[in-house]
Amino acid sequence: MEKQQLLEMGFSDELVSQALSATVGKSLSSATEWILSQESTTENKRSPVLTPSPSQPKINPFFRLNSAKKPRHSPDNHQQPVPAAEPESSPHPEPKKRKQPPPRNEQPLAERMRPHTISQIVGQDHLLADQSSILRSAIDRDRLPSLILWGPPGTGKTSIGRAIVNSCSSSSSYRFVTLSAVTAGVKDVRDVVDEARKRKKNTINGTITRTVLFVDEVHRFNKSQLDSFLPVIEDGSIIFIGATTENPSFHLITPLLSRCRVLTLNPLQPHHVSTILKRATEDSDIGLSQSVGRAINVNDEVIEFLSQHCDGDARVALNALEISAITAASRLGSTTSDNSDSAALLGVTIEDAKEALQSKHLSYDKNGEQHYNLISALHKSMRGSDANASIYWLARMLEGGEQPLYIARRLIQFASEDVGLADTSALTQAVSCYQACHFIGMPECRVNLAQCVAYLALAPKSIAVYRALEAATKAVKDSIGQNEGVPLHLRNAPTKLMKELGYGKDYIYTPDNPSLPQSFLPVSLQGSKFLDWPDIFGADK
Repeated sequence: MEKQQLLEMGFSDELVSQALSATVGKSLSSATEWILSQESTTENKRSPVLTPSPSQPKINPFFRLNSAKKPRHSPDNHQQPVPAAEPESSPHPEPKKRKQPPPRNEQPLAERMRPHTISQIVGQDHLLADQSSILRSAIDRDRLPSLILWGPPGTGKTSIGRAIVNSCSSSSSYRFVTLSAVTAGVKDVRDVVDEARKRKKNTINGTITRTVLFVDEVHRFNKSQLDSFLPVIEDGSIIFIGATTENPSFHLITPLLSRCRVLTLNPLQPHHVSTILKRATEDSDIGLSQSVGRAINVNDEVIEFLSQHCDGDARVALNALEISAITAASRLGSTTSDNSDSAALLGVTIEDAKEALQSKHLSYDKNGEQHYNLISALHKSMRGSDANASIYWLARMLEGGEQPLYIARRLIQFASEDVGLADTSALTQAVSCYQACHFIGMPECRVNLAQCVAYLALAPKSIAVYRALEAATKAVKDSIGQNEGVPLHLRNAPTKLMKELGYGKDYIYTPDNPSLPQSFLPVSLQGSKFLDWPDIFGADK
């Protein structure tokens, strides 16, 4: 490491090796002093006039020597003084320094552009536009409630949590603490609560400091961890704000929901994302120009493309925009002279945006709410005989990564529940589709699924069997005769004793006597009708 630094300072490899051997690797400064003393002695022998050595680099830019030894320019050390600047008459003038670009901001663009106040939030007008809304009212009255912010990624949950505190008239009396349920545990929560109680007791100038605890991905906490929030929310030790992408009804405990107000955030519309992207390109202090260290131009075509293909996720759009700018800067740097003082205008093209985004971002969670929402949309579209919509929802699920066999199983269920007796081939089609998906797999089995979906959507529909089963089940549960024995004439009589007891007595063998009437229901349910469907003779029973 020291050898490399000395070589970078301009000393020869032989001299560096001698210096390190002489100083036994004491320090970089010791080795440098030894080299300078050797060069100074050599120069003194050659000429009584001290002239700067063309090979001798300036040492000051690399480090400063804070040693108790005599300074290098002392005659006792026989060292050549290092000039502060090259004289104008020097035969070896210092080369012109390259123009340095302004420093870049290494923080991600999405984090830099995070709104600081409620007025900067974009796209959640149903929560913020009305002055009488819960958030606006809480901010105006400086009385923040505990909240659960539920919405898709990139819709502003964390930003709203921070902006609420910053927008209060007495924001200085609030302490904002952030935890992530991915990494935090009960101990972390306990530490925050202990500190919050201490600050609440210590009033400064009559002002009480309250703690707002923001927990990201709160659905990842287990039941015992969620239980730990209940008493501290109840007694007001903290103001709790949880953020989740999952349905709180499924993933959060009921006692926590009863102590918090659940606010739903909607996916951002393209014009909302466009506003955010334009804000990032126009802000010269923290915006896109800080990502590449220079001014940058982004045309409306790029903004529109990213807005349309981020699926309402502002973070995805901002990240893609930043990557696009870096790609453009890299391309420009390879075609522009490094020592050119006139920098060409940096522009992001639609090709840069496509390369950054790669493909349309799809919001889909195979184990979350999107999973159930999309299969529900597919089922209802087939029930409504809309083949176009059915195939669209199928494509959404497949592109989101859904397992084809799961979809095939749902098609089998649909064939009996919604098509039923109206087309008895539907069940055969669905079972064959499942077998085809099992044999072939993705991506070829997509066509098998599409064929079956189209068939079921276009098939005639009947829920007679489904309703019959529901009615019969209700009768079994509610009828006073639900535990009534099987009528004797319907019972099996394999033994002589059973026959003597009347098992099977008076049973009419229907194939031999098709016209003779016979009842097959328990006495208490005689005359009940469950299946609303014509019999094989065309007469309703």
